[in-house]
Parts: sequence; structure tokens; C-alpha cells
Amino acid sequence: MTALLPALTATVRRTAHRVPRGTCDCGPDAVLADRDDATVVRHGATVAKAHAPGTDPAGLAVRLKVAAALHDTLLPPLGETAVPLHGRLVTFWEAGTPVDRDDPDAAPWEAAATLLARLHTTPAAGLPQPLPDMRGPAKAARAITRMRAAGPHPAAAPVERAWATLPAWARAEAPAPLPGLLCHGDLHLGQLVRTPAGRWLLIDVDDLGLGDPAWDLARPAAWYACGLLSPEEWTRFLTAYRAAGGPAVPADGDPWPALDVAARALTAQTAALAVAKSAGQNRPLDEIEQAVVDACDRMAALPPELAPTSTK
Repeated sequence: MTALLPALTATVRRTAHRVPRGTCDCGPDAVLADRDDATVVRHGATVAKAHAPGTDPAGLAVRLKVAAALHDTLLPPLGETAVPLHGRLVTFWEAGTPVDRDDPDAAPWEAAATLLARLHTTPAAGLPQPLPDMRGPAKAARAITRMRAAGPHPAAAPVERAWATLPAWARAEAPAPLPGLLCHGDLHLGQLVRTPAGRWLLIDVDDLGLGDPAWDLARPAAWYACGLLSPEEWTRFLTAYRAAGGPAVPADGDPWPALDVAARALTAQTAALAVAKSAGQNRPLDEIEQAVVDACDRMAALPPELAPTSTK
């Protein structure tokens, strides 16, 4: 990571100006993320992202082409070819304005829902091929693996019990039973940016692919079930998704039977990452982390096939 960050910064500067320049009036570089799975640097109006080690070049290439084709839904890349850098694949994007985390009342739930519905109803046949699988379930399974590797933790047991109740497809051990539709794979409000033209678009195509569209509604559903998202915000999101013709849930009535399994899987994923971080940092769980672990404890007592409407 030490060698990657300055190299990525130099690369985004060159890309921002199209030619090397010693100085400019773009202001200081901004490191937007520096994690094992992604390093993101902004210079001026350009963002460079170094994708996770081991990223499949063919899968990423198709995902970039899909983003370019669906530029009214997904932020299009600045070029459809990833650049190798220090063993990582790097892509370039127009900088946008993220959701303001300090102003939850202004959260664009309607925009997120409408973009998701548009993505889910896009015919796969007209997109670049071969489309990869949506990687949401695989990310959940990796979170469980990470928790196990972090060592013993008192909160791991309820997460393991909740995980064990899920069907094989939700644990990335079998294909999803529903017809594969185009999905984002990792939807949360951090995956939206407002462009200079004023449009909200989805970002981060790393998990984009064919799968169960319920997965894209699962994190807001899980937050609602855990008490971390208000009923008003959940209703705004769900109503907008239905109004836009989203296929993940019925057009009316109780949505939970369609969302229950995916929401449980996202809850287990979130809890597993919380436990792994708690163990790695040798600290107790915070209030939000404890809430998702407690939700896992409740889920384990009522497996999905017995849950009438909700994980609450």
C-alpha cells in the first residue's frame, strides 16, 4: 500500500490533465479510501481507483463496458480499459459529490431506489457479454471467513448461528433460485454521487452482475429490521422502487417474503465484519455493531422458512 498510494496519486494527476504537469490549480490531492480492497485518490475533477488485488481483468472489463453503456444509471468510466499499477488494476472516473452523511434527512432514498429499479429492469441481452455473476453473496461469505480468521470473539457465535440458517445460494454455495437480473451487488448510500450536471448516479461496479435483485434492497431492509433505518426512510425507499417498476418485490402488499433471506445475509455480513474489526482492534463492539449482532441472535431463533414477515 505504501508504494501504491504515491504511484496512484501521480497517475491520477496525469490523467486529470491528460499530459504530465508539474503544478496546477486543482488544489491538494484527496485520498478518498485506502483499504485492502480499494485505494481511491482524487485530483481535481478526476478520481482514480485501484481495485482489490486479484480482481478478474475480464470481469472488470465487462463491468466497465456496462457502466459506459448505462450512463444514465451508472457513473461511466473515463475509458473502458483498466491500467495495471503495482499489481493492481486502476480505473478512472469523473469526480462527483457524495451523499452528505451529516444530513440524513437529505439522503436521496428516492433516487437510489429509482436507479436500482432502472438497473434491475435493463435487459441483459442488450449489454456487453459475458455478464459475470453479481458478487454480493460472495462478499457475505468472505466476511464470515474474515470473522473466523480474526480469532475467538464472544459475539461470533450468534453470527455463525444466523449464517447457518441461510440457504446455500445466500452463502454463495449455489446459484440464486430466481432468474438472474442485472444487479449492483453492494448498494448503500455511499454508492451514489451527484454529478456536476446535478444527476444522482450509482458508482462502484466491482460487484455488478446477474443475480437476485432482492440483494440490492437487502441492506436498507436489514437496517430497517435492526432499527438503524427509520420506518419513514424505509417507506420512502420502498415506495419509490415500486413506483419505478422494480421487480425485486411485489408491486403491493408485504415485501418481506421476497427480501427476508437477502436481508438476513446482509445482516450476518455486517455483523461478521463488525466482530472481525472488534477482534482486530481489541475493543468492544460499539452500539451499532452490537445492534446487528443482536439481530443475528434473533434471526438464529427464527429461521427464514419460519419467519412470517420480518426479522424484527
